[in-house]
Amino acid sequence: MKFYFRRLALLCALLIIFHTQLRAQVSLTGQLRTRTELRDGYGNLTPKNSRAAAFTSQRTRLTFGYKWDRVLFNVSVQDVRVWGQDASTISNADGNRLMVHEAWADLTLINAADSTLKFRPIDKLSLKIGRQELVYDDVRLLGNLDWLQQARRFDAAILKAQHHGWALDLGVGFNQNSDAFGNTGTYYTPANAPASALSNKNVSLAIPGGFLPTAGKGGAPVVANAVSTNGQNQQFKAFQMAYLTRKFGGTKFSALLFKDDFSKYRIDSLGSAATGYVYGRRYDVPGVHSRLTYGAMLTGQATLSAVKTGQILWQAFGYLQSGKDRDGLRIRNAYHYGANVTFQKGLLSVSPGYEILSGTNAATAKPGETGRFDPLYGTPHKHWGYMDYFYVGTGAPAGGLKDAFLKFKYAGKRLTTALDVHYFALAATTFNKMPDAATGSTLPSKLGMEYDFTATYSLNKFTMLEAGYAIMKGTNSLEYTKQTTMNQKDKLGTWAYLMINIRPTFL
Repeated sequence: MKFYFRRLALLCALLIIFHTQLRAQVSLTGQLRTRTELRDGYGNLTPKNSRAAAFTSQRTRLTFGYKWDRVLFNVSVQDVRVWGQDASTISNADGNRLMVHEAWADLTLINAADSTLKFRPIDKLSLKIGRQELVYDDVRLLGNLDWLQQARRFDAAILKAQHHGWALDLGVGFNQNSDAFGNTGTYYTPANAPASALSNKNVSLAIPGGFLPTAGKGGAPVVANAVSTNGQNQQFKAFQMAYLTRKFGGTKFSALLFKDDFSKYRIDSLGSAATGYVYGRRYDVPGVHSRLTYGAMLTGQATLSAVKTGQILWQAFGYLQSGKDRDGLRIRNAYHYGANVTFQKGLLSVSPGYEILSGTNAATAKPGETGRFDPLYGTPHKHWGYMDYFYVGTGAPAGGLKDAFLKFKYAGKRLTTALDVHYFALAATTFNKMPDAATGSTLPSKLGMEYDFTATYSLNKFTMLEAGYAIMKGTNSLEYTKQTTMNQKDKLGTWAYLMINIRPTFL
């Protein structure tokens, strides 16, 4: 009997040890995030006397992770949909929305802390390869766009090095549509084209591979926002990046060099006079347009000497762009810079700031050139207003953007509230080309004022409740630069949402 209990006790001890090790190595988390929105001027001003739109969207995500001394492994599967988008009984024609959000492994190649690795010229070196999120600094230029239910990810390989406090990431990505037999070359169509498109004569025309329809004859849209998969960018053909960072006491320095290459295209059409025409872009042209973005950011903090519980957080950054954009326009004098500071005392903080994204100066621009700075693949929702008027799928003024803002925040133990106020204006001269405008007349620079109020409450350790209400008080300049009309849209836009974010940890 004693021998039996000893074996049982030993077995229980082994199970406890194994369970502890398993929990340290394997993780399984979930997310169910529903967001109900009431939109009446979200992203763009709405036509006068129009009705608000209401809907609920949902993200369901399951993330599996495995951690060992020399390998990190992660797979994230998500399903994104709008409530009611599918019938209660669906068919194959309804399409597939289940997707792999992330699937990557991070393999340690060198680690000075690992005595079994004899080759140790630097502190640590690893390779992260597969579908992954790119999250750097304040997600201004590279981010996971987590506010969007489908979020953003990249197919890439990142070589990550650390040595004596410095960290360097070198990344590459190369996109292709298919590995189908019979294909030649590496032409890349940057978005999913439909199997057919409707011509201007209501005739369905088959769409060949490598052709992306944009509009029917006369400008009737066929594929809305056809080449806008990442904000105002078409999906790149390839990218190469280098990111360097280090902390010096309470100050963090980071520098980014990012080159993205876009497939060249030619303007073409489908159809005939009898069947009607569909105009678009045919991506069977050799070569790419390459764009280079480079700059640096400094962030730091200091303690308020007069207040024991107070501190100052500050940030300053500057970036430049050169090369050619996705349409082959040469980029001239494109820049993005800004600074902000946060004064925090206890649970309260206030953050004034200013930033500017250059635009094309209509008075001095030459044919074939652009002065627009494009903020790459970041998270615009975090920086330029929660109503997403700028640098997202709804477009942004060619004249760039100035943003002066003041943010207030109360961060309690369970309740956090915030109020952000933005003053938006054009950064460059923009002509008024309305038929009734005088030749050479320019638009007033003011685009509008936006007020964003949010409140977040922690219901329990894995459930967050968030609500928000925002107002955009726009101008004719905003309407014209975003939608090419004047006095046809309601200048007051509103938006409200209620979101429940449930993130349980199973393992």
